[in-house]
Amino acid sequence: MSRLLEIGRVVRAHGLRGMVVVELLTNRAERVGEGSRLIGPDGELTILSSSPAAPAGGRQRRLVSFEQISTREQAEGLRGAVLRAEPIEDEAALWVHDLIGAEVYTSTGEAIGRVESVEANPASDLLVLEDGKLIPLTFVTDAARGRLTVEVPPGLFDL
Repeated sequence: MSRLLEIGRVVRAHGLRGMVVVELLTNRAERVGEGSRLIGPDGELTILSSSPAAPAGGRQRRLVSFEQISTREQAEGLRGAVLRAEPIEDEAALWVHDLIGAEVYTSTGEAIGRVESVEANPASDLLVLEDGKLIPLTFVTDAARGRLTVEVPPGLFDL
């Protein structure tokens, strides 16, 4: 069984016909395209329509209607629900769920540490290592299953 990834959360109901505001955690538009299937708290939800909503606090939001939700009351029942989906297969992409737990090495083979999380950052997302070191994702030169190679400028980790 594959892992389901969190792609968004229902913020609130919108209107009277079951539409909801979804705050996205993904930058992949196909996740919220017409016909896409997401997993909600009570099972599968099929997207009928999706359009941009006004962002709030810098977060991407969409107005979404689902095939299975047709009333405001049903939409209110989704408030706060986490929406999940299967991972997308794309060999050229670096996925957060693949980066977490990876060992990080310099191009000369020096071990730097293990990725604990990935922090969103406007200039470049940051790899957060277990010891608190931050490495911009743009410094990754190679990614293999469970191992990242980075090219870091001299002095990056000097205190």
